[in-house]
Amino acid sequence: LVPERPDEITTEGGLDLVAHHKRIQRAVNSLHAEEIAVSIFIDPDAAQLEPLLGLENVLGFEINTDAYTRASGEEQQRELDDLTHFAAAASEGDLLAFAGHGLTTSNVGPVAAVSQIEELNIGHWLVSRSVMVGLGEAVREMQTAIDVASR
Repeated sequence: LVPERPDEITTEGGLDLVAHHKRIQRAVNSLHAEEIAVSIFIDPDAAQLEPLLGLENVLGFEINTDAYTRASGEEQQRELDDLTHFAAAASEGDLLAFAGHGLTTSNVGPVAAVSQIEELNIGHWLVSRSVMVGLGEAVREMQTAIDVASR
């Protein structure tokens, strides 16, 4: 589940589980009743962790990496620390952790190195880069950046 406003070009933030927990739980239950696996797109904000762990019938969550990808230097390290802590804490609740938003070959390494993150969602960069080098080469470039981080 990803929050989208009609005027957004791309997602601008994660679901607010503190404010909308009951509404989101109803949506999750409806999807689960139809045997649809559900994950939640969420900002790595400590206030969102307890409500996330309190949701039932959720397979996992995708950490919004936008703040990390826009930051630099010490601020980027703080953002990485926040998403790493969030992934570790939430994965203890038996949820799968995913990550994505704004990831490129230049910034994916530290996120890919977070052991609890099962999947990276990197559509925009791949499509944009493929215009220049072709999809196969764009995927190879991203895979190399991820592999380097995994060593």
